[in-house]
Amino acid sequence: PEARHAHKTRAHHQDGYKAHVKVEPDTGLITGCALTPASGPEYSDAAVGIELLAEEADPVEVLGDSAYGTGELLAAAADSGHTPIIKPWPLRPAVDGGFTLDAFTIDETAATVTCPNHVTRPITATRAVNFKAACRDCPLRARCTTSARGRTLRLHPHDALQRAHRARATDPGFQAVYRQHRPMVERSIAWLVAGRNRRLRFVGTRLNDLWLHHRVAGLNLRRLLALGLTRSGGSWVLAPT
Repeated sequence: PEARHAHKTRAHHQDGYKAHVKVEPDTGLITGCALTPASGPEYSDAAVGIELLAEEADPVEVLGDSAYGTGELLAAAADSGHTPIIKPWPLRPAVDGGFTLDAFTIDETAATVTCPNHVTRPITATRAVNFKAACRDCPLRARCTTSARGRTLRLHPHDALQRAHRARATDPGFQAVYRQHRPMVERSIAWLVAGRNRRLRFVGTRLNDLWLHHRVAGLNLRRLLALGLTRSGGSWVLAPT
């Protein structure tokens, strides 16, 4: 009964659980993991990612795909001094080929938003911005909204943080770090699910989470041996690289 129906894409869906892993990208060692039901906001990639990130004692660079690019995770990373190298959530325009949210100028200090036609409206207490009548005769309306009542924005509480992150993600250095480390992480995930290990052995999250931790421990030991782990003087040592 703890298994859930989940969609990875519109075409790919399944019932079961979701494994979350945290990987050190230079060695491929898995440094944290959790198994949860496959759906529900509290079990999303970003929500569990915040919990795994909280285990880090020191500031680190945090890499992840766009599923981890939520305002909440970016805020948690900033609060702990981490540097997010996370693919931003894609912005979808209300009209194909039209204006995205980044075409609007947001002034959090004045609590106002200015649209591409230079019309300014206040941000309400619920973080909504209503242009309504200003859209009626706007020459840019066809590129902005199809609503008869005009354009309405709903701003995320961490909108400023997300905007800054999207701007930083355009830097070639940001993209180079992401591309450099992604292959090793993908390899670690491939090792985790190799063979028949997408199919779980038990019923319920508790036993399957225990199985996941045991499998991760075995994979890490195999990886350490491949990296040169040896027995010397009664202790396990790893040759420096």
